[in-house]
Amino acid sequence: MHNRRTKIVATLGPSSSGPDMIRALFDAGADVFRLNFSHGDHAGHKANYDAIRALEADVGQPIGILQDLQGPKIRLGPLDGDEVNIEAGDTIVFDLDDAAGTRDRIPLPHPEIFAASMPGHTLLIDDGKLRFRVTQASKDRIEAEAQLSGALKSRKGVNVPDAVLDLTPITDKDRDDLEFGLGLGVDWVALSFVQRADDVLAGKALVGDRAGIMVKMEKPAALDHMTDIVAAADSVMVARGDLGVEIPLEEVPGRQKELIRAARQAGKPVIVATQMLESMISAPAPTRAEASDVANAVFEGADAVMLSAESAAGNYPVEAVTVMDRIIKETERQSVYRASIDALAPPVEHSIYHAVSKAAADLAEAIEAAAVVAYTSSGTTAARISRERPILPVLAVTPREDVARRLTLYWGSLSVQSEDIDNFDEAIDQVAHMVRKLGIAKPGERVVTVAGVPFGVKGSTNNLRVVEV
Repeated sequence: MHNRRTKIVATLGPSSSGPDMIRALFDAGADVFRLNFSHGDHAGHKANYDAIRALEADVGQPIGILQDLQGPKIRLGPLDGDEVNIEAGDTIVFDLDDAAGTRDRIPLPHPEIFAASMPGHTLLIDDGKLRFRVTQASKDRIEAEAQLSGALKSRKGVNVPDAVLDLTPITDKDRDDLEFGLGLGVDWVALSFVQRADDVLAGKALVGDRAGIMVKMEKPAALDHMTDIVAAADSVMVARGDLGVEIPLEEVPGRQKELIRAARQAGKPVIVATQMLESMISAPAPTRAEASDVANAVFEGADAVMLSAESAAGNYPVEAVTVMDRIIKETERQSVYRASIDALAPPVEHSIYHAVSKAAADLAEAIEAAAVVAYTSSGTTAARISRERPILPVLAVTPREDVARRLTLYWGSLSVQSEDIDNFDEAIDQVAHMVRKLGIAKPGERVVTVAGVPFGVKGSTNNLRVVEV
């Protein structure tokens, strides 16, 4: 098992498909694999899924799989000659006509933008390379003043940061992809273009309990409803790419901290994503600034950090995972690490279950135990202990394969699937054997064991014991 607390999510793609490459990424330190349904086809994703599950059986260790849905894509229509040159100060007309655009009019086939736009709003095109300020807007025509000069190209993406668009985050393509992914057995489903808590609930209605719902925080409207969205979701991704287009760049670091803190307080795993080791797409080593970026996410207590193009399409996918693994391990060894983690500790939750989980983490540290072992049927007990960010490993033992896989995303959690346990005495015997087998504890060392009695009842965490191996 990877000897660190913060997890690594590696995106699969053209540079990292196939059993041998997936095995190499896992050996380098990947804990969870991301299948990005914005690219590729079902056959390719199934082949990678099957390779991950074969690897999982070979190593005897749960491996998490994240399905990332594409979500709505708002793009310009076609342009005559494929591009139009724009000068700052020009007045540009956007309309709903599908015909190829010219300098006189630009096709924008998205009526929801026209319905939501108002004078003073901003339109961002091609990841913000071109910026327009709306001067007039109606249900089928927008006039806007160009703020920057440049080439406006066919079918480039459009961002509308000032408006909440009447769009569902789950398109027809997403529904098809979702059923395919759930049929395979993915562990997490990431929703794009979330603007409000209702978007998360709509996703949950489709997914049910077949996977955990991860919300990608990438819209200004989502930040405005952060508390409700985090409460509705099962996990959070700080999607800094689109977020950095729609809000000023200087706000992104602070927003990242807010989102990590909100997720930690809610006990939901949080991933920091996008451009973490971007230069390693084409270079064998990152910049010093990128190394600091990864380390800062670790200092803030993120559950995981993610590689996107670096592992999916770059020239050095295995090296990127290896470097990220090294940065995390070194950061977690730093003397200021614990102080940073503890400074963002979540508030006390007034419940028996949380109190037992917190007591287990505190007791394990006080007696210098080798680990905290959490028996859990739903994963909630392990999640509560992970929320406390204990110094020691958290071994999550569950009879459910899906829960064991989902827990691979949680900070500090090492998950294993076990046989059903009927009573605490059986659990104690199993703990002693398991921690020795996994190399977590040696004979004579102690572990703190947490469980709910009666066993198998969700939300019944109420029992704590110290076990000598």
